[in-house]
Amino acid sequence: MLTLAERPRLAAATGRKPRAVVIGSGFGGLAAAIRLGARGYSVTVLEKRDAPGGRASVYRQDGFTFDAGPTIITAPFLFEELWTLCGRRMADDIELRPMSPFYRIRFADGACFNYSGDMDAMRAEVARFSPGDVDGFTRFMDKSREICRIGFEELGDVPFSSPLDMARIAGDLIRLQGYRSVYGLVSQFFRDERLRTIFSFHPLLIGGSPFRASAIYCLIAALEKRWGVHFAMGGTGNLVAGLVKLIESQGGEMRCNAEVDSIIVEKGVAKGVQLASGKRIDSDIVVSNADSAWTYRYLLPASVRRRWSDRKLDRASYSMGLFLWYFGVRRRYEDVAHHTILLGPRYRELLKDIFQHKTLSEDFSLYLHRPTATDPSLAPPGCDTFYVLSPVPNLEGGQDWSALAERYRQNIAQALEGTILPGLTSDIVTSRVATPLHFEAELNAFHGAAFGLEPILTQSAWFRPHNASEDVRNLFLVGAGTHPGAGLPGVLSSARILDKVAPDASVFA
Repeated sequence: MLTLAERPRLAAATGRKPRAVVIGSGFGGLAAAIRLGARGYSVTVLEKRDAPGGRASVYRQDGFTFDAGPTIITAPFLFEELWTLCGRRMADDIELRPMSPFYRIRFADGACFNYSGDMDAMRAEVARFSPGDVDGFTRFMDKSREICRIGFEELGDVPFSSPLDMARIAGDLIRLQGYRSVYGLVSQFFRDERLRTIFSFHPLLIGGSPFRASAIYCLIAALEKRWGVHFAMGGTGNLVAGLVKLIESQGGEMRCNAEVDSIIVEKGVAKGVQLASGKRIDSDIVVSNADSAWTYRYLLPASVRRRWSDRKLDRASYSMGLFLWYFGVRRRYEDVAHHTILLGPRYRELLKDIFQHKTLSEDFSLYLHRPTATDPSLAPPGCDTFYVLSPVPNLEGGQDWSALAERYRQNIAQALEGTILPGLTSDIVTSRVATPLHFEAELNAFHGAAFGLEPILTQSAWFRPHNASEDVRNLFLVGAGTHPGAGLPGVLSSARILDKVAPDASVFA
């Protein structure tokens, strides 16, 4: 295989750089473009919307800046690698500010738990809730570190292209109790029900129910502890802008308002894409950062799909939907943390309503993001920027969000005003909402599922859509819907896998 230094010389000698088209400019697509550019490809990134970012786009409204999607940055070394590939230092362009605490978790009765990476502080917090569970907490973190070492550090960027790949990890999977749910494994270490909730909620950050997601996802606790939880000053959108500049510095191209209508397949090989405008763009390889189910269902003809048929996609299980309310207020709530999780009166029952019954309940649990706690520049002076996220059923539930959205927003506003944001309603100066309909129409999310396929054991690793398409040669997938899954570490790791499954640029020289 050619070194990075040799690839540009090869391109110069042959007069041709192989072309790669990347569909979608979420973090997975942008990271894929940079990695391919470093390997000698001429890369074009195509984005349906008028700005890059995908789920990580930015809204600017009435002087307020809202990150539309990801707000929690973990494993920052995965971003730093991308800058290094371009001969730059990430710290020269982006300031990541560590969070402490990571989250403030508030129960319906008002009890709060400050969740951080400080082990002594965490033992003290656990002791406040249940002194008898302090030892269990220590043992849980030991188990989480073991799972993280294998599940993330050793296997997070390993492609699962064959059933033999699953067979090779079967022993570890059994030993780590991956067949259990996250909640099931957590319950072995904690007796207090509130602590079981605190240490099992993490799958919700990647679209899964703690009662259904594999216990392998218990690795998130150790991942956060080791690398911290960070915020990008200026907003997550600054990371998107930084990655686009890296692509352009490599000679790559970012095209917005360029919706892909279909992937061109000739004799079982991806040959480029057809835009909704009718224009054809030829390429040597195609990388889809679009939702994996959407990619197979709508961008590829049924005639070339063997594994990911309509029937298989219809029978798959998808993550929950999201209701998002972005709002700015003419005051500051100095006592509200950067990240707050407000738990409703029900935990197991609410998640069963969302994931299994797909019914919209009267009660809810919320994630409240207040970025101005860390970066006041995201709002006018003396103001606060917020977004609040409520897990809801995806569109398989049949809810009419065009009729329900405003009432649901009002219910959330009332809940926030009655708890941690007193006087909220009278101080709102700007507002917008996004429902599962937005995820389907604007982000091409199948069933409006915000995180793609649900992260359960039978839809993980080899069982998930492969990074190198099983159905079409020279088609590759990155992002939440492929291996290893959702969340920024998973999405960036999926792009890392391209280095192992995508052909070297020299193949096409």
